[in-house]
Formats: sequence, C-alpha cells, structure tokens
Amino acid sequence: MPDSKGLVLVVEDERHIADLQRLYLTREGFGVHVETDGRAGLAAARRLRPVAVVLDIALPGLDGIEVCRRLREDGDWTPVLLVTARDDEADRVLGLELGADDYVTKPFSPRELVARVKTVLRRAAGPPEAAARRVGRVAVDPVRRTAEADGRPVELTATEFDLLAHLLRHPGRVFPREQLLAQVWGQADYRGSRTVDVHVAQLRAKLGDASPIRTVRGVGYSAADPAR
Repeated sequence: MPDSKGLVLVVEDERHIADLQRLYLTREGFGVHVETDGRAGLAAARRLRPVAVVLDIALPGLDGIEVCRRLREDGDWTPVLLVTARDDEADRVLGLELGADDYVTKPFSPRELVARVKTVLRRAAGPPEAAARRVGRVAVDPVRRTAEADGRPVELTATEFDLLAHLLRHPGRVFPREQLLAQVWGQADYRGSRTVDVHVAQLRAKLGDASPIRTVRGVGYSAADPAR
C-alpha cells in the first residue's frame, strides 16, 4: 500500500504489539517502519524523518524518554506519541515535559492509537485558513505554525502550539481542563487533566514572563495580556 499519508516510525520491542500497530496504521494509508530498540529507533527517526513517531517507553538500549529527549535536543519536533504502562504516570509526565505530544496506555485499542496519531498530525498541520493571533506580547501564526514572544521565535511541539493557539483564539475566556482535553486533545476523559497542566507549564517556561496564560483557580486556564 502506498504511504500517501506519510511514514510513521513505530519503536516497540514487543513484536505482536508492533505488528498490530503496523496493521492498523497501514490500513489507514500510512507507511510504517518498525524498530525494536531505542538506539535503532533514534537512528531511524534521524534518518527517515517520519511524519510521526509511536514510541514505547520501556525499550532496550535507550528508553523512550531518552529517545524523545534526544530528538528534541536535535531540534526535531516530529510529533511523538508515547506508549506507556498503565501505572507509569511519572514517565508520562516526564515525557510530556520533554516534548512528547500525547500518550496511550497499555493495553490500548489499535483504533485509539490510530486516532491519536491522526490527531497529533492534524495539530502539526494546522488549519489551512486562520488569521494570526496576538495576546499581549505573544503571537501565533496558525498557517506557518510559528509562535513568538516579544518578537523572538519560540519552538513549540505540535500540541503546545495547538493549545496556545486555542487559548489565544478566545482571549479572556476561561476553559476548564476537561474542555481543553476535548477541544485540543480530542479526549473526553477528565482523568487526563494532568496532561493539560504539564503542557501549560511547558508553555509558560518557553514563553517566559510574556506568557499570557492565566490560571483560574478551581476552574482552568485563560489567555489574557499580562500587562493588564
């Protein structure tokens, strides 16, 4: 099948899981390349430049967290979807802090994994027609998928960009975490609200004191000019 939707790199040491991921991603029109250890996965990501990486955390050689960290250090912001064990909250949070875009937990539905891959790719592509947005000292251009703070470019993951653009699109509006999960991540499970908090923290760290993101205690987040 032609890889008309691009190549997805799957890094998974459990062969039956990798085969299942390959099957379902291929059915959706993606090309799939599989590696079974972290070092080979990192080399493949650098060599093949896939459209997305599905990355298990518990890998031989280099674990998935370290692979993600090295990709981001390279300046490679290819969307990364982590695959984690059910009880690996600390690893999930660390992965998100290092720049992963989303995660699924084992055992997972292959259809859910494919849906998550499509979602992170949509975020990375951005809407084809959208006006640039500015709140205070921070601006985003949804067409070019660029962000700046005080006129300097800011490197964001696809998910960080999508979250920031969503908040800037509705300045002053307060979004509960569950709404952000639904509207940005496409999830309806409030138990994933820590994901929102981690991405907000990452945005604030990257935007510095120009960050327009405000916490509304007990409710959620909004974007407002920090000078006001």
